[in-house]
Amino acid sequence: MQQFPRVHRLPPYVFAVVNELKMKMRRQNIDIVDLGMGNPDLGTPQHIVDKMVEAAHKPINHRYSASRGLPNLRKAISDWYLRRFDVHIDPDQEAVVTMGAKEGLSHLAMVMLSPGDVVFAQDPTYPIHPYSAIIAGADVRRIPTSPERNFIEDLELAMRQTWPQPKLLILSFPHNPTTQVVDLEFFQRIVDFAKENNIYVIHDLAYADLVFDGYKAPSFLQAKGAKDVGVEFFSLSKSYSMAGWRVGFCCGNRDMVQALTRIKSYLDYGIFQPIQIASIIALNGPQECVQDIVNVYKERRDVLCEGLNRVGWEITPPKATMFAWARIPEPFRKLGSVEFAKLLLREGHVAVSPGLGFGHYGDDHVRFALIENAHRTKQAIKGIKKVLEGGAC
Repeated sequence: MQQFPRVHRLPPYVFAVVNELKMKMRRQNIDIVDLGMGNPDLGTPQHIVDKMVEAAHKPINHRYSASRGLPNLRKAISDWYLRRFDVHIDPDQEAVVTMGAKEGLSHLAMVMLSPGDVVFAQDPTYPIHPYSAIIAGADVRRIPTSPERNFIEDLELAMRQTWPQPKLLILSFPHNPTTQVVDLEFFQRIVDFAKENNIYVIHDLAYADLVFDGYKAPSFLQAKGAKDVGVEFFSLSKSYSMAGWRVGFCCGNRDMVQALTRIKSYLDYGIFQPIQIASIIALNGPQECVQDIVNVYKERRDVLCEGLNRVGWEITPPKATMFAWARIPEPFRKLGSVEFAKLLLREGHVAVSPGLGFGHYGDDHVRFALIENAHRTKQAIKGIKKVLEGGAC
């Protein structure tokens, strides 16, 4: 791999250690409650599926599509932003359809960054946020992220200590994996910071709809002047349980959007057209299905957090996302997140994601994904209780 520089810069996949053990145990017919990968188990709402099937029967939809996305789909996301956040998006100049947020973010980093550029990214965070920059040849400076820290202060400190000055800041709130949430004032401070320091911003709004207990997630683009400095990605993966459909959007700063649009014109012919047509129905159609999905995740969150607290693992229920971010109980903390996750798997038959996989600042935590029903989640609690009572080994 030494001769392939972009692969050489990528570290070993931390989650692979746990996944390999999980598969080995499953081959031995051991029942594993898998709360690891954030892969939604809920089906896509039926009216969206029906529209995709209907469109798929039409031969005209079997041809190459447009890499930037169908005009009506770009208009649908523009209308969605106006309804949700009172943000005006020009569907022709300020929006481009992507194959999920991950693809779009990666290609935007590729077109924006050169070797030697510096990028600020959160730590811990969703791995593609820092590694999109690394794949593009840039260098990453990691900013600690946790409810106990002041992110803006850490950002300002990093700016004073970094040379060359960063070109880009990559953010995501509600945050995966820490589940941390912010208000619109936070985004305004980010915009002001970006203008003062002449840097771009990418914000990933993947969990816009998965919010609980009265919390409403703001859009980065709601902040005054946000479109002057950055873009925001939104994905249908979680809100409409369409993870495998691979539909997302990049909206905001037109220079950034047009740069992504241009490079995509060289790289792909767009998403299968019936999927785009169904996505228009998802965004423009009845939204009760989104709330139904949120209600399922809330029930699972409550069962998991109540169960963990009951067996002695203290955790505060998250206000957003489809995850719970739990600090490893003190007697086990010295193991680190990978060994602790392996212990939960071996002794409790419960799979979780080790925090180290999201960054070095996450190594004293593990992440639970709310992807099992209430009954299976209760089964997981029983396994976890067994491990906690057994002590570190």
